[in-house]
Amino acid sequence: MKRILGLDLGTNSIGWALIQNNFDKKEGEINGMGSRIIPMSQDILSKFGSGTTVSQTADRTQYRGVRRLYQRDNLRRERLHRVLNILDFLPIHYAQNIDFDNKLGQFKVGAEVKLPYRKDDNGKYHFIFQESFNEMVDAFKASGLDIKIPYDWTIYYLRKKALTHMISKEELAWVLLNFNQKRGYYQARGEEEELDDNKSKEFVQLQVQKVIDSGEEVKGNILYDVYFENGWKYDRQVTKTDDWIDKTREFIVTSTVQKDGSIKRSFKKVDSEKDWIAIKEKSQQDIDKYNNENSTVGVASYIFDVLLSEPTQKIRGKLIKTIERNYYKEELNAILKTQIEEHTDLQDKKKWL
Repeated sequence: MKRILGLDLGTNSIGWALIQNNFDKKEGEINGMGSRIIPMSQDILSKFGSGTTVSQTADRTQYRGVRRLYQRDNLRRERLHRVLNILDFLPIHYAQNIDFDNKLGQFKVGAEVKLPYRKDDNGKYHFIFQESFNEMVDAFKASGLDIKIPYDWTIYYLRKKALTHMISKEELAWVLLNFNQKRGYYQARGEEEELDDNKSKEFVQLQVQKVIDSGEEVKGNILYDVYFENGWKYDRQVTKTDDWIDKTREFIVTSTVQKDGSIKRSFKKVDSEKDWIAIKEKSQQDIDKYNNENSTVGVASYIFDVLLSEPTQKIRGKLIKTIERNYYKEELNAILKTQIEEHTDLQDKKKWL
């Protein structure tokens, strides 16, 4: 007698049977059989049927990655809480809701509070940086805007002010905790794009001026040269003129100075509403232009001055979406340099030992 295990492998099930068979006597019997159904949603089945394999643990891996990001964010905040507590920079109502004995910087259970808002005995919240808020309101009035302003905009005013003037230790704690959430985009090692002195990169919107027949063909299609209103020539030839004539196109343009002094330009088509690389380049270009014109660094001054001219401007997800981390680092370093000179507590190294 021979034992034979038979398997029927399907897309989301496995059937099995164990039999004994005597081939000489042509006799046999079934010792056991059954099936195992693997639960799979319809979208995974559709992908599997089309040849796209999706791991059953892919979702768990994604969720685990999100949990790790939250955990790292909380750990950064807890470490900063401990440092600010040592310096005695935290507002009393905020520090009272943090466990510095057992949980080392974590909020007490059910007691997470907002640093700029203090709740009184009647359960009413009060904005604790009212003086700075009033200063910000005066700045808007000086610009001809007598409007209602949210308290939360005070953080941008304080970040701009802290670059050149002293702010209170509680205000500095709020600014530092705000920066603790600002990570920015950081290229992984090996992904950095180095630009030498002869090369520059910029986001531009170019209006097509003319599309000219180049006199060349490929596979029976005429090749056209594209020229823009600023005199630049597109570095590729096109076959469909309707996509270019009288159109405005967005590009990330890399300009390289050749040995003979001429400039070679390469164009990468982008969409600043959808392409995150274009969004990043456009945001950084606007910030760089503002910083160069106003001799400042970072992001907050740019945001605050835009609000002064366009108070209806949406900030998160619109004015600033994705930028390099170094913009936040430069601003934070400049703020700390100014505040260290103003706050003696930050000059006392014994507190850090």
